[in-house]
Amino acid sequence: METIGIDALALAVPNGYLELSDLAAARGVPAGKFVEGLGVRQMAIAAAHEDPVALAANAARRLLAQSGRDPSEIGLCIVGTETAVDHSKPIAAYLHGLLGLPSRCRVYETKHACFGGTAGLLTAVDWIAAGPSLGAAPRVALVVCTDVARYELGSAGEPTQGAGAVAMIVSARPRLFELELGASGSFSRDVHDFWRPLDRKEAVVDGHHSVACYLDALTGAFEAWRSVAGSEPLLRTCYHVPYGKMAKKAHRHRLGLDGITEAEAARSFEREVAPSLILPSLVGNIYTGSLYLALASLLEAEAARLEGARVGLFSYGSGCTAEFFSGRVANGAGAIVDRWAIARSLAERTRLTFEEYEAIRRADPQVDRAPLGTLSVPTGAIAYLGIEQERRVYSN
Repeated sequence: METIGIDALALAVPNGYLELSDLAAARGVPAGKFVEGLGVRQMAIAAAHEDPVALAANAARRLLAQSGRDPSEIGLCIVGTETAVDHSKPIAAYLHGLLGLPSRCRVYETKHACFGGTAGLLTAVDWIAAGPSLGAAPRVALVVCTDVARYELGSAGEPTQGAGAVAMIVSARPRLFELELGASGSFSRDVHDFWRPLDRKEAVVDGHHSVACYLDALTGAFEAWRSVAGSEPLLRTCYHVPYGKMAKKAHRHRLGLDGITEAEAARSFEREVAPSLILPSLVGNIYTGSLYLALASLLEAEAARLEGARVGLFSYGSGCTAEFFSGRVANGAGAIVDRWAIARSLAERTRLTFEEYEAIRRADPQVDRAPLGTLSVPTGAIAYLGIEQERRVYSN
């Protein structure tokens, strides 16, 4: 059977970031409580013009350029998000215009908290596996995860914010990561661990309950995966990363299912999981894209030495649903990752002061009603410009 998976991957993050140590100082708590306690050093802060559409479009534009793909090749475009800009019009429709995708391209949005991007990825894989008729052009999908994670100023969730987009080309014979078709386990349950009412931008979260739901879902999804996945071990595992310490808890919990001690789990974590947390520690929580930011981090750190290695992926979406699935780093992925320099944009960011960060956040309620021409917008990137006749307008 022909392989299917992630052929190319690109990131877009806001230009500004806040050091977690600066946030801790402003809130009167020890820096270690945020930095070491959460496993996060910096969190990306989206300015008014860096909304989920703009982040998605910039990630996808970079993806097409670096992968050598023409927009005319894309037959399916799915955007996973939990910070949509409209109750009706999907972000994928905006991307269709901003990227110049063909009229035959199917476009839509998927939502299930942080699981939305994985829902898009797995659907794209099924669509490609269904295949065209003999002699037709191969199916190529664009899957984008884009979100801005916001919590109330001064709340317990404040240090777990972030923003960014991960765009992926999904195709047959992928150059980066080959998914193991059929090696997947699901788990779902109706819970209220994290949600966002329609009348507010900030999420509502029951923190301790959410951690328990995450770990319960991991147990269920992993056991379901193991029942169909065979005995070959996983050399690395990427987890959904709302913050780095959650991935550490998840790995310890998963190994504990096999009776592995905490000391052994700690050693395993440093080898098998820690490389995937480098980029998340510099960006923060990006909801639907968090798992794929972890995968990007793993590939940036170790793609060359992991070619052919089996890697596990765990995706969790509050509410809740989860998937544990697996794949292999493609042969030749190391050279491609080096050439594309996936994380280059992180080095070009600007450090915000705490005052600048608070000013951006306090302006949030007005951003979605900002008249066209009133926002400060830099050149060189796709950006949200404001509202004209009840329509969102973007530069291109």
